[in-house]
Amino acid sequence: MQQRYDGGDLRLGEVLETGGGYTRYAVTYRSAGLTISGILNLPDGTGPFPVLVLAHGYIDPEIYTTGRGLRREQDYLARQGYAVLHTDYRNHAGSDDDPANEVRLRLGYTEDVVNAVLAVKAATHLPQLDGERVGLLGRSMGGGVTLNTLVVQPGLVDAAVIYASVSSNAVQNFDTWTRGRPGAEDLTAEIVAAYGAPEENPAFWRDVSPVTFFDRVTEPVLIHHGTADETCPPQWAHDTDAALRAAGKDVTLQLYEGEPHAFEAGWQLSIERTAAFFAQHLTA
Repeated sequence: MQQRYDGGDLRLGEVLETGGGYTRYAVTYRSAGLTISGILNLPDGTGPFPVLVLAHGYIDPEIYTTGRGLRREQDYLARQGYAVLHTDYRNHAGSDDDPANEVRLRLGYTEDVVNAVLAVKAATHLPQLDGERVGLLGRSMGGGVTLNTLVVQPGLVDAAVIYASVSSNAVQNFDTWTRGRPGAEDLTAEIVAAYGAPEENPAFWRDVSPVTFFDRVTEPVLIHHGTADETCPPQWAHDTDAALRAAGKDVTLQLYEGEPHAFEAGWQLSIERTAAFFAQHLTA
């Protein structure tokens, strides 16, 4: 919240695909002194088009390729007339490396999303992008990144959608995916050495949890979650929704009966609701 952000220098690279009413570009931008890669789906025409910044869920960086994850959302939303910027994050694809990111609880990903939005707003050389109309969409881990962004930089965007999100309580995420997980013993030890375990230093863990700062949120939020999600428990969505409501925020929780983490039959309804939500809130 206190640091300065340097997002900018959004550059179009090679054309990756054409067709479907948009062109898919490789892109780079600046974030915390790093170069971050990603893709931009740019609708045909002159625009300016409202922009959606997408934050993907966890994919092993060793196998991740640029623009991977959220491909259905990238395509559908570009066909609806949105310029879609999907960030790879640091340590992914063509992005620069940040060896401290895992111990820093992946907060670098939040920096990269904040800076992606700032890069869009600074991209006066790309008049097709409407930097005054920007939304966020995050899935799973990227849902947590989106919640972080809303509390770190309130007012940065106009609206946010999260799908099948991780918890807004950092301790639940730490206990689910790091502490006690086979193969994560060394990382757990590094994190505990740096900050203390949640039982030993609860103040730190409160301060790194977006739920603690939901009073800062200024944007409407739409939450999608499947009732059969075995990766991110539906209770987390209920808890995030309840905490936002308690803070007096504009939040809508949509549950999908029987839908798993990745969404299957219910995805079409969810993306139509998403497009309608952004159409309502990203107005000229």
